[in-house]
Amino acid sequence: MYIQRILFTLLLMLAFTSVSAQGDPEAGRMKAYTCTGCHGIIDYNNSYPTYHVPRIGGQNSEYLVIALQAYQSGKRKHSTMNLQAESLSKQDIEDIAVYLARHSDSHPLKSSDSNALEGQSKSEICQTCHGATGISTQPIYPNLAGQHRDYLSKALNDYRSGARQDPLMSGFAANLSDDDIEDIVSWYANQAGLTEMKDR
Repeated sequence: MYIQRILFTLLLMLAFTSVSAQGDPEAGRMKAYTCTGCHGIIDYNNSYPTYHVPRIGGQNSEYLVIALQAYQSGKRKHSTMNLQAESLSKQDIEDIAVYLARHSDSHPLKSSDSNALEGQSKSEICQTCHGATGISTQPIYPNLAGQHRDYLSKALNDYRSGARQDPLMSGFAANLSDDDIEDIVSWYANQAGLTEMKDR
Protein backbone atom coordinates (compact mmCIF):
# COMPACT_ATOMS: atom_id res chain seq x y z
CA MET A 1 0.00 0.00 0.00
CA TYR A 2 2.85 2.38 0.89
CA ILE A 3 4.59 1.69 -2.45
CA GLN A 4 1.33 2.41 -4.28
CA ARG A 5 1.09 5.78 -2.52
CA ILE A 6 4.65 6.67 -3.46
CA LEU A 7 3.99 5.76 -7.10
CA PHE A 8 0.81 7.84 -7.07
CA THR A 9 2.77 10.74 -5.59
CA LEU A 10 5.36 10.50 -8.35
CA LEU A 11 2.64 10.45 -11.01
CA LEU A 12 1.12 13.60 -9.51
CA MET A 13 4.52 15.28 -9.52
CA LEU A 14 4.90 14.52 -13.22
CA ALA A 15 1.37 15.74 -13.92
CA PHE A 16 2.09 19.14 -12.39
CA THR A 17 5.64 19.72 -13.58
CA SER A 18 4.33 22.17 -16.18
CA VAL A 19 3.13 24.51 -13.41
CA SER A 20 5.61 27.30 -12.83
CA ALA A 21 5.34 30.86 -11.71
CA GLN A 22 6.84 33.27 -14.24
CA GLY A 23 5.74 36.43 -12.50
CA ASP A 24 7.28 39.79 -11.71
CA PRO A 25 7.88 40.11 -7.94
CA GLU A 26 7.84 43.91 -8.03
CA ALA A 27 4.45 43.92 -9.75
CA GLY A 28 3.37 41.26 -7.27
CA ARG A 29 4.28 43.52 -4.35
CA MET A 30 1.68 46.03 -5.50
CA LYS A 31 -0.94 43.42 -6.40
CA ALA A 32 -0.56 41.58 -3.08
CA TYR A 33 -1.51 44.68 -1.10
CA THR A 34 -4.97 43.36 -0.22
CA CYS A 35 -3.44 40.09 1.03
CA THR A 36 -1.73 41.93 3.88
CA GLY A 37 -5.12 42.64 5.49
CA CYS A 38 -5.13 39.04 6.76
CA HIS A 39 -1.81 37.40 5.93
CA GLY A 40 0.34 40.33 7.02
CA ILE A 41 -1.00 40.51 10.58
CA ILE A 42 0.82 38.44 13.19
CA ASP A 43 -1.45 35.84 14.85
CA TYR A 44 -4.54 36.99 12.93
CA ASN A 45 -7.49 34.59 13.19
CA ASN A 46 -10.11 33.42 10.74
CA SER A 47 -13.43 34.38 12.34
CA TYR A 48 -15.38 31.13 11.98
CA PRO A 49 -14.28 28.48 12.37
CA THR A 50 -11.53 30.05 14.43
CA TYR A 51 -7.97 29.22 13.46
CA HIS A 52 -4.89 31.24 12.57
CA VAL A 53 -4.84 32.63 9.05
CA PRO A 54 -2.02 30.69 7.37
CA ARG A 55 1.43 32.10 6.97
CA ILE A 56 2.17 32.45 3.25
CA GLY A 57 5.45 34.36 3.30
CA GLY A 58 8.11 32.04 1.88
CA GLN A 59 5.62 29.62 0.37
CA ASN A 60 6.55 27.92 -2.91
CA SER A 61 5.44 30.09 -5.83
CA GLU A 62 4.30 27.08 -7.88
CA TYR A 63 2.10 25.89 -5.02
CA LEU A 64 0.68 29.40 -4.55
CA VAL A 65 -0.30 29.47 -8.23
CA ILE A 66 -2.09 26.12 -7.84
CA ALA A 67 -3.84 27.27 -4.65
CA LEU A 68 -5.00 30.61 -6.07
CA GLN A 69 -6.26 28.93 -9.22
CA ALA A 70 -8.21 26.47 -7.06
CA TYR A 71 -9.79 29.33 -5.10
CA GLN A 72 -10.57 31.12 -8.35
CA SER A 73 -12.31 28.09 -9.85
CA GLY A 74 -14.17 27.30 -6.63
CA LYS A 75 -12.51 23.91 -6.31
CA ARG A 76 -11.11 25.11 -3.00
CA LYS A 77 -13.65 26.78 -0.72
CA HIS A 78 -13.17 29.84 1.46
CA SER A 79 -15.54 32.74 0.90
CA THR A 80 -12.95 35.49 1.34
CA MET A 81 -10.32 33.75 -0.75
CA ASN A 82 -12.81 32.83 -3.48
CA LEU A 83 -13.81 36.49 -3.71
CA GLN A 84 -10.21 37.74 -3.68
CA ALA A 85 -9.09 35.31 -6.38
CA GLU A 86 -12.12 35.86 -8.60
CA SER A 87 -10.81 39.01 -10.26
CA LEU A 88 -7.16 37.95 -10.63
CA SER A 89 -5.71 37.37 -14.08
CA LYS A 90 -3.24 34.56 -14.75
CA GLN A 91 -0.44 37.15 -14.69
CA ASP A 92 -1.70 38.64 -11.42
CA ILE A 93 -1.57 35.21 -9.80
CA GLU A 94 1.96 34.56 -11.02
CA ASP A 95 3.18 38.01 -9.93
CA ILE A 96 1.70 37.62 -6.44
CA ALA A 97 3.09 34.08 -6.12
CA VAL A 98 6.69 34.99 -6.91
CA TYR A 99 6.50 38.02 -4.63
CA LEU A 100 5.26 35.96 -1.67
CA ALA A 101 7.88 33.28 -2.28
CA ARG A 102 10.62 35.85 -1.54
CA HIS A 103 9.60 36.05 2.11
CA SER A 104 11.13 33.62 4.56
CA ASP A 105 12.17 33.23 8.17
CA SER A 106 15.52 31.58 8.75
CA HIS A 107 15.30 31.81 12.55
CA PRO A 108 13.94 28.88 14.55
CA LEU A 109 10.62 29.54 16.23
CA LYS A 110 10.82 30.25 19.94
CA SER A 111 7.95 28.00 20.96
CA SER A 112 8.62 24.40 21.90
CA ASP A 113 6.23 21.51 22.07
CA SER A 114 6.50 18.13 23.74
CA ASN A 115 4.55 16.53 20.88
CA ALA A 116 7.06 17.65 18.26
CA LEU A 117 9.49 14.75 18.76
CA GLU A 118 6.65 12.26 18.39
CA GLY A 119 5.60 14.13 15.30
CA GLN A 120 9.06 13.90 13.77
CA SER A 121 8.84 10.11 13.43
CA LYS A 122 5.15 10.16 12.49
CA SER A 123 5.83 12.69 9.73
CA GLU A 124 7.96 10.23 7.73
CA ILE A 125 5.04 9.51 5.43
CA CYS A 126 4.77 13.26 4.69
CA GLN A 127 8.43 13.70 3.77
CA THR A 128 8.21 12.54 0.16
CA CYS A 129 6.34 15.72 -0.74
CA HIS A 130 6.89 18.09 2.19
CA GLY A 131 10.48 17.35 3.18
CA ALA A 132 11.94 16.18 6.49
CA THR A 133 11.47 19.54 8.22
CA GLY A 134 8.58 20.85 6.17
CA ILE A 135 10.54 22.50 3.36
CA SER A 136 8.99 20.87 0.32
CA THR A 137 11.11 18.75 -1.98
CA GLN A 138 8.80 19.61 -4.89
CA PRO A 139 7.72 23.24 -5.50
CA ILE A 140 4.18 22.19 -6.42
CA TYR A 141 3.63 21.12 -2.80
CA PRO A 142 3.38 23.55 0.11
CA ASN A 143 6.10 24.20 2.64
CA LEU A 144 4.79 23.36 6.11
CA ALA A 145 7.72 24.53 8.25
CA GLY A 146 6.67 27.36 10.55
CA GLN A 147 2.99 27.12 9.66
CA HIS A 148 0.47 27.69 12.46
CA ARG A 149 -0.31 24.47 14.28
CA ASP A 150 -4.07 25.04 14.38
CA TYR A 151 -4.17 25.79 10.64
CA LEU A 152 -2.30 22.57 9.85
CA SER A 153 -4.57 20.66 12.20
CA LYS A 154 -7.67 22.04 10.51
CA ALA A 155 -6.30 21.16 7.07
CA LEU A 156 -5.53 17.56 8.05
CA ASN A 157 -8.89 17.14 9.76
CA ASP A 158 -10.64 18.55 6.70
CA TYR A 159 -8.78 16.11 4.43
CA ARG A 160 -9.70 13.28 6.79
CA SER A 161 -13.39 14.22 6.85
CA GLY A 162 -13.61 14.97 3.13
CA ALA A 163 -14.38 18.67 3.67
CA ARG A 164 -11.19 19.40 1.71
CA GLN A 165 -10.59 17.28 -1.35
CA ASP A 166 -7.28 15.93 -2.60
CA PRO A 167 -6.86 12.27 -3.58
CA LEU A 168 -3.36 12.00 -2.12
CA MET A 169 -3.88 13.96 1.10
CA SER A 170 -7.28 12.42 1.78
CA GLY A 171 -5.76 8.96 1.55
CA PHE A 172 -2.96 9.79 3.98
CA ALA A 173 -5.17 11.66 6.45
CA ALA A 174 -7.75 8.88 6.58
CA ASN A 175 -5.26 6.72 8.49
CA LEU A 176 -4.30 9.36 11.07
CA SER A 177 -5.67 9.44 14.60
CA ASP A 178 -6.34 12.70 16.44
CA ASP A 179 -3.08 12.20 18.36
CA ASP A 180 -1.16 11.55 15.14
CA ILE A 181 -2.43 14.81 13.67
CA GLU A 182 -1.51 16.85 16.73
CA ASP A 183 1.97 15.34 16.89
CA ILE A 184 2.67 15.86 13.18
CA VAL A 185 1.47 19.46 13.13
CA SER A 186 3.49 20.21 16.27
CA TRP A 187 6.64 19.00 14.51
CA TYR A 188 6.12 21.17 11.45
CA ALA A 189 4.92 24.21 13.40
CA ASN A 190 8.16 24.20 15.40
CA GLN A 191 10.42 24.36 12.33
CA ALA A 192 11.79 27.57 10.80
CA GLY A 193 10.27 28.55 7.49
CA LEU A 194 7.01 30.31 6.68
CA THR A 195 6.28 33.76 7.97
CA GLU A 196 3.69 36.51 7.76
CA MET A 197 3.95 38.79 4.74
CA LYS A 198 6.49 41.56 5.04
CA ASP A 199 7.05 44.45 2.67
CA ARG A 200 10.24 43.59 0.79
